[in-house]
Amino acid sequence: MSSTPHGNHLRTGRHSENGRVYLLTAVTHERSPVFKDWRMGRLLVHEFRKAHEAGNATSIAWVVMPDHFHWLVELHNGDLPKLMQATKARSARAINLKRGQPDRLWQKGYFDRAMRKEDDLKLAARYIIANPLRAGLVDQIGDYPLWDAMWL
Repeated sequence: MSSTPHGNHLRTGRHSENGRVYLLTAVTHERSPVFKDWRMGRLLVHEFRKAHEAGNATSIAWVVMPDHFHWLVELHNGDLPKLMQATKARSARAINLKRGQPDRLWQKGYFDRAMRKEDDLKLAARYIIANPLRAGLVDQIGDYPLWDAMWL
């Protein structure tokens, strides 16, 4: 069995649908805890906001963990591969510039799950933003600096 991540193969035969809500997850290269430094996480969050401001996606909820992120979005203009490629590429440039290191930031590919109309988005958002609690990073979600949800 290969130890190479297979996230880049997950999109084979799938398509994006504008107006659909997706749960997106991307992982840092070799699970490096880059976002343990909240300032690096804020650079990634800036890219989430850019996608929103450009009209490509509406951010419903997100959390940036030390070595990955979860992003619940409604897709608008474009498709998931373009959204994720732009977000990962721009965040990598900004983070590497800030760190002064030209290191690879992201694993190839990403994971996505199309949410069904009957899915409870508030429940999904609560699950996403509770990740730092489940991981034992904080005792209260308000103590964690890298999350947000549209209902707050």
